[in-house]
Order: sequence, then C-alpha cells, then structure tokens
Amino acid sequence: MKGPCILFVDDEKHIRIACQQALELAGYEVKCFASAEQVADFASRNFYGVIVTDIRMPKMDGMTLMENLLDIDAELPVVLITGHGDVQLAVEAMQAGAYDFIEKPFASAQLTDVVARALEKRQMTLEIRKLRSAVGGRDKLEARLVGRAPVMVETRRQIRAVAQTQADVLIVGDTGTGKEVAARALHAISDRRHQPFVAINCGALPANLIESELFGHEAGAFPGAMQTRYGKFEHARRGTVFLDEIECMALELQVKLLRTIQERTITRLGSNEQIELNVRFIASSKSDLEKIAQNGRFRQDLLYRLNVVTLRMPSLENRKEDIPRLFIHLVNEAAARYRREALVVPPATLARLANQSWPGNVRELRNAADRFVLGLDGPEAMRDHLQGENLADRVSEFERNTIAAELAAQAGSLKMTYQSLGLSRKSLYDKMQKYGLSRKDFSTCKNDDLDQ
Repeated sequence: MKGPCILFVDDEKHIRIACQQALELAGYEVKCFASAEQVADFASRNFYGVIVTDIRMPKMDGMTLMENLLDIDAELPVVLITGHGDVQLAVEAMQAGAYDFIEKPFASAQLTDVVARALEKRQMTLEIRKLRSAVGGRDKLEARLVGRAPVMVETRRQIRAVAQTQADVLIVGDTGTGKEVAARALHAISDRRHQPFVAINCGALPANLIESELFGHEAGAFPGAMQTRYGKFEHARRGTVFLDEIECMALELQVKLLRTIQERTITRLGSNEQIELNVRFIASSKSDLEKIAQNGRFRQDLLYRLNVVTLRMPSLENRKEDIPRLFIHLVNEAAARYRREALVVPPATLARLANQSWPGNVRELRNAADRFVLGLDGPEAMRDHLQGENLADRVSEFERNTIAAELAAQAGSLKMTYQSLGLSRKSLYDKMQKYGLSRKDFSTCKNDDLDQ
C-alpha cells in the first residue's frame, strides 16, 4: 500500500503553510489547496489518506466538499477546521459522516494526533475491503464466469484489476462468449454495484426514438411528449451503462455519445440545461471496431474513448478443457430453472461435447444443456466433430478431452477417473502431465484428498 497522503484545504495562506510544515515534520506527504474545487479529483474509494478542510471558505465551503467526498466513499475520513461560532455546525457534520473537527486556534500536536487516528481507521477500512475482495469477490466472479482454462483465469484477473477503477471498458468477443455476463460481473464487484446497471442494445433501439430513450426529453419536446422523462443514461447515474452491440449505433448518435463520454453531461431533448452524469460506460462488440472505423462506419475518436481498457472474451474453441465443467454448471442451472431434479451427466456425453465445435460458444452450450435437462437431446448436441490437422492431432485432442470430461464427471477424483477409463494410476498421471491437466481444476471439494 502506498504511503498516506493528507489533503489540506484552507483559503488562508499562513494557515496552510503552518499546517503543512507540522504535518510534514510528522512524516506525512501533504497536498495543500486554497479552494475546495480540485480536492475531489484526488479522492477515490482506494484513497489512502485524510482530508482536512476549513468549513468557512468562498465558493465551495467545507461542508459541501465533505458531502461530495462522502458521495465518492462514505468511509473517507474528513476532518473539519472550525471557528468558535461553527462548533454546532461541526457537530452536525459529524452526525452526517465527518470523522472529527478541530476548533481554531489549535496546536500542531492536536492536528497531527487527529490525523494519525483518522489514518489508522482508513488503513483498517482499506485492508478489510481488500480481504473481502480476495475472499468473496473471487468466488462471486468465478461463479459468473466459470472455467479454469488459463485464458479464462487471465480474463477474470483482468476484470478484477479494472473493477475498482473508474475506467470505461470495451468488451470484445464472438457471439455467445458472455460479453454481457462479463459486463454484469464487472459491475457486481465494483464500487457501483449497489447502483443501477442499465443495459442498452444499440442494434434494437428504434431510430425515431433513440435520442429520447437515451437522453430523455422535456414535456412538449416533440408531439406526444406529454411529460418530462428521464433517459436511460440519466437513470443509470452513479451506476453502469452497458452499450451492447455498439457497432450498430448510427454515426449521428455516435457524435452525441462521444460528447457525453468526454464531458460526462447530457442535455434532454427540448432543454438547454446540462445535467451532470456520474456513470461508467461499458461497451461490447462482436466485430472488429478498428476495421469498422477504418471503413468509416464507426468514429475513431469514439473508439479511443471507449477502449481505455479492452477485455477479450475467449471462445470455447480456445478453452475446450472448460466445456465439461461448464456444461455440468449449465445443466444444474437449467434443472433449477425448469424445476427438475439434478441430473448426472454421463462421462461419455461430456467427452462428446468437449470434442465438438461450438460456433455459438457458451450460448449454444447453454441451449444444449437445456435440451439435456428437458430430455430433448438432438443429434447436433451429441455429434462427434473433432478438429485437427491430421489423425494424430485428432486422436490427441480426443484423448485430452475425454480425460478432462471424466475428471469433471468424477469431481477431480483420480481413483474413480483411472478406474472408469481402465487406466493404471501411473498412466493417468503421465497423460495428465502430457496434456497439462490438474485435478484441482476439476475438484468441487476444498480438501486435497481426491486420489483415494
């Protein structure tokens, strides 16, 4: 964790100088401000430090600054500096979330003591959040994005890394790879998880209503607009906007979206008033936006705004070892959805599924799981379509996928796997090592006693 920083705000220069010297002598990094307007740029959910601010200041006062900071993080430690006549106001501020207040005139030791206690509390808050993220967040994310293939592990790592930032994200991937699932997972483990997640299919919005749907309108803005209406962007304030199939958005609307992302403001139809917009944008595309932009069908400046971070969702072709585990997961989901008893998927079925092509990716596999639960398996769900350049490749792929399927069916039990496949223990170990398979990747148990 980076060292702590104290943000000190006071419009009187001599007070700023004196307090900065006192805090620096105590070993703290200090940033001083003559006004409150710029302070919020330094604060975030991950900010390790304390904000000390005078209450009485021109333009934005200390109370307004505190409210803005607590909107960013309700647990940010804000210490107020008060005059004699502001003590009652400071008490009310503590009830509203301020950490403490110091009454003028105050000694340097009093300031450093309050800051030290506030920092101790802040450090504990951040450590608790980190532990919760490591324990709970990891489980939640893997429950949404199932898979132990290296490419899937890396995808989840990237999502965790970007979730706690405010960066806009572009998610790309083939049809059915789970782009919206990833977007919802990113929102669910972010600081915005208690705020709205608004999904917008850019290819399904009617052209004549799209501006009103996104930006809202005032009463009388056009015939039939009988009353003021919030648009989807405004409805998502403090939350996340998911722009699905962004490549389908009309060029004239892309211009307005670009301005919205740049300025983080919107203007309703029929109004001249700008409304501030605190949202995170996540966009998805199944097409190569760079090629589309080169052909003039997508704005390059909008692409550069959207792809601050780009997540690439892997196809099932790139993580075939996940297919058995994923199919079992989808079967259990389908059984619960259709109120059917949980079904055991035969290892032979898992092996056949792992060895076939899935152009529709997870979406197509989910349909196969639904048909399996409903007893409607068709030939296409069980077809044996092996990929490979030659016979040796096809045989190796079949062997690897068959072993992976059996491990998944046996929940990682090596003994049950080698007995079922008619192999010796050593042969199974050798083949797992050859194909890079680990029993832990197929285990549903927390203990390690799986080879008994």
